Amino acid sequence: MILEAVMLHVKPNLEYEFEATFKQASRIISSMDGYLSHELHRCIEVKGKYLLLVKWQSLESHTVGFRGSPEYQEWKKLLHHFYDPFPIVEHFEEVEI
Repeated sequence: MILEAVMLHVKPNLEYEFEATFKQASRIISSMDGYLSHELHRCIEVKGKYLLLVKWQSLESHTVGFRGSPEYQEWKKLLHHFYDPFPIVEHFEEVEI
């Protein structure tokens, strides 16, 4: 399992619209092969800041499968105009302790 972690900075005064649109876009990502789950968290201290966590079966499920799909183009169209600056996407694997 791979965890995708993304800090999102939504442009001022677009938070409500972003959250509504993200709910719609969630149907896209959750339909993808290799998708396991996702969560969106709103920051309490900083208005417009969100943390997106997505669990994928493999790195390629996200980087090749999702990003290479027509569905990703729709995801981009729905969401990417909300961000400033554009987010950095990072991937993590669990450390067994």
